[in-house]
Amino acid sequence: MQQSITRPDLLAAVTEGLSEAPVVALLGARQVGKTTLAGQVASAWPGPSTAFDLEVAATRAALSGTPERLLRRSEGLVVIDEVQRMPGLFEVLRPICDDRNRNAVFLLLGSASWDLIRGVSETLAGRILFVDVGGFSLAEVGPGSQDRLWMRGGFPRAYLARSAAAWRRWMQSFTRTFLERDVPGLGSKVSPEALGRFWRMLAHYHGQTWNASELGRSMDVSVTAVNHYRDLLAGAFMIRVLPPWFENLGKRLVKSPKVYLRDSGILHFLLGLEEMEDLPAHPRYGASWEGFALEQTLIAHGEREAYFYATQRGAELDLMLLRRGRRWGFEFKCTDAPRTTKSMHVVIEDLGLSHLWVLYPGDREYPLTDTVTALPLKNIHDIELRPGS
Repeated sequence: MQQSITRPDLLAAVTEGLSEAPVVALLGARQVGKTTLAGQVASAWPGPSTAFDLEVAATRAALSGTPERLLRRSEGLVVIDEVQRMPGLFEVLRPICDDRNRNAVFLLLGSASWDLIRGVSETLAGRILFVDVGGFSLAEVGPGSQDRLWMRGGFPRAYLARSAAAWRRWMQSFTRTFLERDVPGLGSKVSPEALGRFWRMLAHYHGQTWNASELGRSMDVSVTAVNHYRDLLAGAFMIRVLPPWFENLGKRLVKSPKVYLRDSGILHFLLGLEEMEDLPAHPRYGASWEGFALEQTLIAHGEREAYFYATQRGAELDLMLLRRGRRWGFEFKCTDAPRTTKSMHVVIEDLGLSHLWVLYPGDREYPLTDTVTALPLKNIHDIELRPGS
């Protein structure tokens, strides 16, 4: 197994962004590879580069004293890691970005999405571009490694671990550090024990419609508390809250979001699974595939305008993407030979889908109807969401 994996698409996106805007922000979970990617950008940068790691107390102290003077004098590429630890820097960067004599561009790395986006929306609007950094994709690891990626997840050190035991030890360390250090570092007063219990419980609700009352009763806490726990994990890129699509269709629609653990490796660790052969016998096997395929689809085609659809009478669509003024549907089936269902025909009519793909773990692409195609997940990067595709 290779010990490093190149990420050319992400590298190109960052480089292009820095040519178009004074600030580019890399957003993603801790340990997902943002610092490594920033280092690759800096290595290829034609001019000088400077890096500030705000995890280091001395660096925070240096930037806290005279940040505007220090940053205004910078030249070339300036990388600021864990920027959410000093949100006041956003205000400092605004006049620097507007200075015609500016000699630097800024690459910000953040692992707390809501705090970061709220800060820049108020100060750096029109001056910043965002690049989402997720775990490894199938395009990056290769289709022959699909099962390994599904089982271990996309965090580089987890995926590249030399053994299942090494993978488990890394997961233990990561989840503990996240709960005991990273979450308090965001200013949260939630106890690590309570959030950890919620996280483990959420693994068993993975892919289900959000029901705060049910989860609150299970944990013996308030609805307000479980909603806060959910927001914390979502803001740190640990879970995905997928909103429902609803419009005036004259139908009774599900209007609560679905919640997924974003990384399949963390899901399997919290479920107590260690090897790929353990997965098919687990009750959450199908839900695990659904979440994994969902994330790979969003990595391939972007996270914007993504929804699920469900009616109270049982018609469902796992994912709908709005692209180029059209609606595209995706179903995720962990089966050897997908077939059409009544629900698929209902949602195609309800939503006016241009096409629906059924993503499954197999190897052969084939049509199910004129508007439904069975597609191996490993081919998800090959489809184009445009009329005539």
